[in-house]
Amino acid sequence: MQTSKSSLAALTLGAIGVVYGDIGTSVLYAMKEVFGGGHVPFTPANVYGILSIFFWTLTVIVSIKYVALVLRADNNGEGGLIAMLALASTSVRDRPDLRRILLVVGIFGTCLFYGDGVITPAISVLSAMEGLEVLSPKLENYVIPLTLAVLFMLFAVQKRGTGGIGRFFGPITLVWFAAIAVLGVSHIIENPAVLKALNPYYALHFMYHQPTTTFIILGAVVLCVTGAEALYADLGHFGKAPIRLAWFAIVMPALTLNYFGQGALLLKTPEAVKNPFYLMAPEWAIPPLIALATMATVIASQAMITGAFSVTKQAVQLGYLPRLQIRHTSVRETGQIYIPFVNWGLFVAIVMAVVMFKSSSNLAAAYGIAVTTDMLITTVLTFFVIRYAWKYPLWLCISATGVFFMVDVTFWASNLLKLEQGGWFPVLIGMAMFTLMMTWKQGRELLNEKLKADAIDLKSFLEAVFVSPPTRVEGTAVFLTAEPGTVPNAMLHNLKHNKVLHEHNLFVTVRNHEVPWIGINKRVEIEPLGHSCWQVVLHYGFKNDPDVPRALEQIRARGCEIERMKTSYFLSRDTVIPTIGGGMATWREKLFAQMHHNASAAADFLNLPNNSVVELGSKIEI
Repeated sequence: MQTSKSSLAALTLGAIGVVYGDIGTSVLYAMKEVFGGGHVPFTPANVYGILSIFFWTLTVIVSIKYVALVLRADNNGEGGLIAMLALASTSVRDRPDLRRILLVVGIFGTCLFYGDGVITPAISVLSAMEGLEVLSPKLENYVIPLTLAVLFMLFAVQKRGTGGIGRFFGPITLVWFAAIAVLGVSHIIENPAVLKALNPYYALHFMYHQPTTTFIILGAVVLCVTGAEALYADLGHFGKAPIRLAWFAIVMPALTLNYFGQGALLLKTPEAVKNPFYLMAPEWAIPPLIALATMATVIASQAMITGAFSVTKQAVQLGYLPRLQIRHTSVRETGQIYIPFVNWGLFVAIVMAVVMFKSSSNLAAAYGIAVTTDMLITTVLTFFVIRYAWKYPLWLCISATGVFFMVDVTFWASNLLKLEQGGWFPVLIGMAMFTLMMTWKQGRELLNEKLKADAIDLKSFLEAVFVSPPTRVEGTAVFLTAEPGTVPNAMLHNLKHNKVLHEHNLFVTVRNHEVPWIGINKRVEIEPLGHSCWQVVLHYGFKNDPDVPRALEQIRARGCEIERMKTSYFLSRDTVIPTIGGGMATWREKLFAQMHHNASAAADFLNLPNNSVVELGSKIEI
């Protein structure tokens, strides 16, 4: 029992650092943006109303929707939009048209995650550095250069992995939550009447009497739930209990106390609206608070970067992106990966965001559309999971998700007002990623159709070959093929040019499935074809790391002896030739051909030993 308690404590501390870093730093800018926009007249009644809206937004969206409902929709213990998408699409497998729509909607939501991944680090680190302006107006010119310097260091250390510094994330973020709670309490003590805003009456009163203003400011209110999606995305790392415990015991109370402390400060000193968070602190505490805020925002950004790596790997596994170079930064934790292309692509986009928007207020205008769209898509997918996977009654499914759907739609519609002010930026990034993903998915389907049309049946081919067999040479040949039961191009080229056949021949197909994990006991399917030939299918989930040599070791007990030093892996390196009048627009076929050409080597992706790989090229028109 003691071990389980200590384990729960450790996981809860880890969740505080990784899961809640983003939402924890929203106190830096959320309140400032609501009152700083000029839409809300500065009156005590409005302060109470806004505080009440903040508290009940956190309660409804985070506490009830994500913590109570969405966390239940785990896919074999894994969370996140891709895990939810796989769960929803599998539950409607017998409805192909609906399944296709859900896949497109879910992938679009996944693409918007990248837009969110650009805005979040930019606004977090920039808002922390803006504390320098409170310290001295003369330091204003240093805010952007220092922000860019911090971001560069953050992205530069990614290749070394976060295992070494990751253990400090939880304690530092815990100190951050303690600090913002203390700041809030110090001002609430001076004006305890501000706690009246916990009553939903004040939120409802504000919304009833100022409906237009409410609709407009919801685009800024949503800033208080930045990072709510991380609750679900990190489910596989920490589990439900630690995430829930961290939220109700530490995060929710600290956020509430700080927001209400900011409200108490504004009631006493309205001019503090220019930066209520930093002006809560006494002057001597501002420098260490800036340092602590910077560390907290770096940790929040780190969680977003790690999430981008994880989502990209899952998209590659599911066939929505080409193979990318993926480096493992830890020998113990398989989830700790580094993808150079994603790392520096994000960095360039974040630098563009900081330089273009110049302040956290301007970035706040860009924030919201991507995250509210993701929240809306999560709600829709949740409906299909609880209706078709869990088989709950329709009335219960509609009532369980209907309220959240209306809340999400309202926030989403409000954020559309910010489209021209900067909301277009993350949407543009999301649309670009969506174009790449759908082009790759459809291009692969066209390529596979072409390969199938030209394919030769494997069993018939082997029967013909062994009527008058070629010379057999010692060792094992592993032929990688996209479809089981067809002759790989690599084998045809090998017979044509080398005129030999190995003693043992394996025809291996790697299959990726819409589940996070597939265990070792379900990894291998093998079918004997005679003449020391076997058809092998290897199964992987979208969070498994493909490792063909390791998987093939399992077939030794099934009559096929494989010696590492006597095994050669034959791959077909296809060159795609776009053609006019094909299955996609010409520009998309050219884009697919370029993506196919630049994909990382299959040998690396499948963990094949480089000194045992033979690649044989061929050209394919699509």
